[in-house]
Amino acid sequence: MKLKRVVVTGLGALTPIGNTIDEYWDGLVNGRSGAAPVTYFDAEKFKTQFACEIKNFNVTDFIDRKLARKMDKFSQYAMVASDEAIADSKLDLDTLNKYRVGVIWGAGIGGLETFQEEVLNYAAGDGTPRFNPFFIPKMIADIAPGNISIKYGFMGPNYTTVSACASSANSLIDALNTIRLGHCDVIITGGSEAAVTIAGMGGFNAMHAMSTRNDSPETASRPFDANRDGFVLGEGAGAMILEDYDHAKARGAKIYAEVLGGGLSSDAYHMTAPHPDGIGVVAVMKNCLENAGLNPEDVDHINTHGTSTPLGDVAELKAISEVFGSHAKNININSTKSMTGHLLGAAGAIEAIASILAMQHGIVPPTINHETVDENIDPQLNLTLNKAQKRDIKVAMSNTFGFGGHNACVLFKKLD
Repeated sequence: MKLKRVVVTGLGALTPIGNTIDEYWDGLVNGRSGAAPVTYFDAEKFKTQFACEIKNFNVTDFIDRKLARKMDKFSQYAMVASDEAIADSKLDLDTLNKYRVGVIWGAGIGGLETFQEEVLNYAAGDGTPRFNPFFIPKMIADIAPGNISIKYGFMGPNYTTVSACASSANSLIDALNTIRLGHCDVIITGGSEAAVTIAGMGGFNAMHAMSTRNDSPETASRPFDANRDGFVLGEGAGAMILEDYDHAKARGAKIYAEVLGGGLSSDAYHMTAPHPDGIGVVAVMKNCLENAGLNPEDVDHINTHGTSTPLGDVAELKAISEVFGSHAKNININSTKSMTGHLLGAAGAIEAIASILAMQHGIVPPTINHETVDENIDPQLNLTLNKAQKRDIKVAMSNTFGFGGHNACVLFKKLD
């Protein structure tokens, strides 16, 4: 069976550094940090008092107030980003065969704020169980793609992938394979997360996973820097329209990139820590290259998982050196989490979009906040530090990893 070619024909983003694709790209290329003191609740007693929140966002500008009240933030974000991507794709919704259009979405946590609010309300009451009838539908992770399909009448595959911070990269790979096999013509894919909450911040602080650089939030996310002390929590959504190449060409669609392949692997090592030698990361990048039919020397750019944690950054870069050998020094490597923070289950989506935009514009966004060289990192690697770099990118790779040892990797190619 000959596999279908799959291309990207629409993009949408709602991020801490921009609420549309154009704003997001402007924030990326100009090295803008999205980190600032938390505004959603009083974080004075928390070890970490800052995050990368969405800014200047009023949901009722996009979604009817009554409907918005039935959605957790993560689902609202998914809808807004998907609306932008669908509009960008210029799909003709009146003639589209909606039985062959699916929605495959990623969310690592889902409706955490909804869960938190309902439990706190119950605890503050007299013990009588008075729960909102929308509690469960707002909270469950699969409701985001459900809401998207209901709005547009898309009747193909509809589900959520959950693999912690690799969730939306997993959704992208599932969407790729579904179209490759001829089961769908179009899939809306991506991911969303809204975990900047009391429970989210408190839980990650308890794990000692987040930066506590409260005196300078905007410099706290510093991948590859010797003084990094943990990730910065972010929120938002990224959406992509994946389409059968022949279907896209037949309707004269704008094509951003071809999705050449995806790889998956497991560290099989620890609940939260990466394998120190990066063996799972080595495996996932090799799997992805094989799936795409590419050689290591074909890759021009890698958007790393690069969370700004002491162990994870070193392990990933060691793996890149092992997989790409002498070619590693020729690759523009970066971490856009230095600007957006870590969007957990939405990270893979917004970083895949960043990789696609880098190819489109011929510019690699910087890894900001780098001040001190880490002696554990190969100095020959080009980490695109502090300033964007021009680069003709033909092939870009995006890495995403999650708690539980989940590893996902996607490769994109610029079409001639």
